[in-house]
Amino acid sequence: MRHHRLLVPGAAAACLLLAIPASAADATPGAPGIGDSYYPSYGNGGYDVSHYDLRLKYQPTTDRLEGTATIVADAKQDLSRFDLDFALDVSEVLVGGKKAAFEATGDHELEVTPAAPLTSGSPFTVVVRYSGTPSKVVASGFTSWLRTPDGGVAANEPESAWWWFPSNDHPLDKATYDVSVAVPDGTQAISNGTLRSTSSKLGWTRYNWRSSKPQATYLATLAVGKFDITTDTTAGGLPVINAYSKDLGDNAGAARASVERTAEIVDWESTVFGPYPFDALGGYVPNVPTSYALETQTRPFYSPKGFAKGANTSLVVHELAHQWFGDSVSLKDWRDIWINEGFASYAQWLWSEKEGEGTAQELADYTYASYPADDPFWQVEPGDPGAENQFHDAVYDRGALALQALRNRIGDQDFFAILKGWTAEHRYGNASVRDFVTYAEKVSGKPLASLFDTWLFTPGKPAAAQARAAELSPAKAPARPKSWQRIQDTHSAHGHGAHGH
Repeated sequence: MRHHRLLVPGAAAACLLLAIPASAADATPGAPGIGDSYYPSYGNGGYDVSHYDLRLKYQPTTDRLEGTATIVADAKQDLSRFDLDFALDVSEVLVGGKKAAFEATGDHELEVTPAAPLTSGSPFTVVVRYSGTPSKVVASGFTSWLRTPDGGVAANEPESAWWWFPSNDHPLDKATYDVSVAVPDGTQAISNGTLRSTSSKLGWTRYNWRSSKPQATYLATLAVGKFDITTDTTAGGLPVINAYSKDLGDNAGAARASVERTAEIVDWESTVFGPYPFDALGGYVPNVPTSYALETQTRPFYSPKGFAKGANTSLVVHELAHQWFGDSVSLKDWRDIWINEGFASYAQWLWSEKEGEGTAQELADYTYASYPADDPFWQVEPGDPGAENQFHDAVYDRGALALQALRNRIGDQDFFAILKGWTAEHRYGNASVRDFVTYAEKVSGKPLASLFDTWLFTPGKPAAAQARAAELSPAKAPARPKSWQRIQDTHSAHGHGAHGH
């Protein structure tokens, strides 16, 4: 009897367990990575973010950032625990208003264990309080936070969010954003989207920015410093906000002469790629020592060095083309980088054609002829270049070459219909290189797999016969198109800490 009695508490406990939703008993941790083939630890599994509300305070003199991030998300599985990608110091995490346990692991993972498991399909809210000195925080061997003489800038690819807000850091999980930043009076804070309001109190000015369309984490940007700001509206009524560091020196005039053409360029690109997908536009040029540019959504980041040789509208054309190709239509996996870079580079070829500085065909012929067969350039496959070659010249130049080969194969009518149809079909979503091949075949009614295999997925220079089949001239290099060097300059900086385009 005694023996049986000992079993009774266990039975009661079993009954209690049954009273708890089965999902809680079955809850498991979300994956620490979203499953990217190049960056397995980037992003996280188990949930999907719909909105980030970031309330920040930044002191330029010390590079001290304090923040409270409120993240609105939905559980995609029964979650006992989940990760955020983040590298600054966290003081408190709340999930659903209740204190949650948290632990920093790896170089950019924040493991959060809520007080009770989260049920699949249910919305939840996370509040993270944090602080740090972003320029001193090293993750994966570098910091993406750029210090300037009067502030700091977050702009890098594929990672920059870790240094200023906790996130699900992968383009597969896009969200809307409210970014509110307090900075000392006389200093400005620039971010994406529209400036909703500013207010001043006790020596601090708060800037409230809103991005109302889905935005990938690496496309969110923050720049604090002393800027000259220009505002305008496009012919269609969209706000244009451009910002230039007050200390750009000799590059100031050329930077303005380029970035101030943003509205004109977007109007032209809209005729080629379809309606502009966002509700604001512009660009900013902080005083940073880098040389890259980046298509941060609605407001691209430009390094002053991009204008060291004078005005550079081609660079602006490239970053603004990304608003369609990369920002509105984002990649599914970082190996799909060609659906961003091949198209933004081809936009420069189209601009060159429009400006009378060399047709896309002449640029394609020159590109094919100017790289000898033994050049390592031809060993990179733009359709899957590898993480180490993600921003290799081949992704840009051979990537654009693939599009000219496609244009020649299917004709202008289908080609330009594809550019507009692709951006419409995948607007605010994600797509892969394979999705594009399938779409191009559908619209043109032609089998195109072998064409794309030749130009995107086969190492080695396509043979002269293949070039002729793509209507490229394999003969001696034609005269160098006027626009060639400026286009090359657009993608001259590569590698961590010099990412971007």
